[in-house]
Amino acid sequence: MSSAATLGAAPTSPAAGATSWTDKLRAQPKLPLIIGGAALVAVAMAFALWSRGPDYKVLYTNVSDRDGGAIIASLAQMNVPYKFAEGGGAILVPADRVPEVRLKLASQGLPKAGGVGFELMDNQKFGTSQFAEQVNFQRALEGELARSIESIGTIESARVHLAMPKPSLFVREQKKPSASVVLTLHRGRSIDEGAVSAIVHMVSSSVPELDPKSVTVVDQRGNLLSAANAGARGLDVSQLKYTQEIEQGYIRRIEAILQPILGTGNVRAQVAADIDFSVVEHTDEKYRPNTDPANAAMRSQQSSESNQLGGTPPGGVPGALSNQPPTAPNAPITTPPNTPPGTPQTPAQVAAAQAAQRAGTATTTTAATGPSSSRKDTTTNYELDRSIRHVQQGAGGVRRLSVAVVVNNRVGDDKGASRALTPAELDQIRNLAKEAMGFSQDRGDSLNVVNSAFADEREKEAPAQAFWRDPANIPLAKTLGMYLLIALLALFAWFAVARPLLRKHLAPPAPAPVADIDENDVFAKVVADEGPSPDEAMRQREAERHKADLDFALEAATQDPKLVAIMIQHWMTTDEQ
Repeated sequence: MSSAATLGAAPTSPAAGATSWTDKLRAQPKLPLIIGGAALVAVAMAFALWSRGPDYKVLYTNVSDRDGGAIIASLAQMNVPYKFAEGGGAILVPADRVPEVRLKLASQGLPKAGGVGFELMDNQKFGTSQFAEQVNFQRALEGELARSIESIGTIESARVHLAMPKPSLFVREQKKPSASVVLTLHRGRSIDEGAVSAIVHMVSSSVPELDPKSVTVVDQRGNLLSAANAGARGLDVSQLKYTQEIEQGYIRRIEAILQPILGTGNVRAQVAADIDFSVVEHTDEKYRPNTDPANAAMRSQQSSESNQLGGTPPGGVPGALSNQPPTAPNAPITTPPNTPPGTPQTPAQVAAAQAAQRAGTATTTTAATGPSSSRKDTTTNYELDRSIRHVQQGAGGVRRLSVAVVVNNRVGDDKGASRALTPAELDQIRNLAKEAMGFSQDRGDSLNVVNSAFADEREKEAPAQAFWRDPANIPLAKTLGMYLLIALLALFAWFAVARPLLRKHLAPPAPAPVADIDENDVFAKVVADEGPSPDEAMRQREAERHKADLDFALEAATQDPKLVAIMIQHWMTTDEQ
């Protein structure tokens, strides 16, 4: 008895508290259910709130430590939640507040630009050397160029490096400057060749004597965006775009004039334009002779006339005798009294005077007073006809057009039947296309119109895309998946955690121990506490099921005896067969 008493009194202190706690739960069976349901609801709500938390997006990346500290202080003042990306390379804020926060920080001057501009020249120290001034000027120019480049929408940040050689007094030793530009594009954005060309020309125009060919542009991935020999190849994106615009313009004009006749979708046109982008300057200077001297324009005229009277023309043998002054002339006796002086008397003198008049030279006569001479020279210059023409032909002229037009067959009266166009209809379409494109035989344009039945476009249609591959359904699938996950977690928490605990603590009390079991037999007491064996429980369940079947049969026979009689007759008939 002592051992039995000791065995029964051993677990008094801990078991008593447990028994009292379980007894309280058994006394109020709804309390654990309420507690478990509330805990489950709390877990579900916490998970829903966590899943519906704000979606964080990047506010700024690659900011310096000083700018990062200033930005975080401003975010704390504005009560904006923030967090850092993995590695601290970016500052994240709620996605719906990114534009607002950026504008507020920009009003505060944050983040500060990485490069400095011409404000670097505001605080010049006294006694700065010429080299320091040149370096500061170069840094300021690089910073201003970087700011200008960053104003382009697709560029996140830019760095500019200028190589500016020192000026030299010797022309042969002078070196040209060069520049390098490193661009950091926004994620998912790209830059076209037109923007690259604009950046190159902007940098070259900002630095004196900087050739656009000496400007190199590179992106953050190391791709060379500006080729050094692009100008030598003569490639220009604007020219290609201009050609495409010209071709698309002709295509629209041709299809617009033929669609009202043939119907929408029954005509296709393609145009290949040969555009002349060469710039031609032509200077022509022509001279024409003056065929009509009477109407010719006189440029200049020069006349000279000299007369000499009463002197002996120089002559004789050089020396002292020939330099003596002439003697006083005497009137000849043979001169007629009524003959004026200087009139030629002999036939030789008359002939000489006539010859001098015809030749326009000086005339020398022998008069009573002595010899005389006269000379007259005239020079006349006339203007020559001159024609100068300076012609500059602009680039972008159409050199030649090649047009191809395909026309669908006309739909007949029967459903699905079609017929080819007649030659008259094809000629009409060809004439309309020529007028629309401005056909020129001298230019060498070509036009080809073909009539053919179009293939059924419905056969070429791609099969319908599966709904799970539709990009529009991806957000919906994510939302449904989130709620399904919440439901699965709730079910798991109920069946795996809450329900077993409730069953354990709300189970009915164990049956009383069997009277014939000895209290000293510990094994028998343990068996009695554990309840009936599995075989006994199975036999008990079968007996209960058999009793339930009998009760159901009795109730059915009482309510519908006819149905029971029919069933018994059926059993009997089946057994006889």
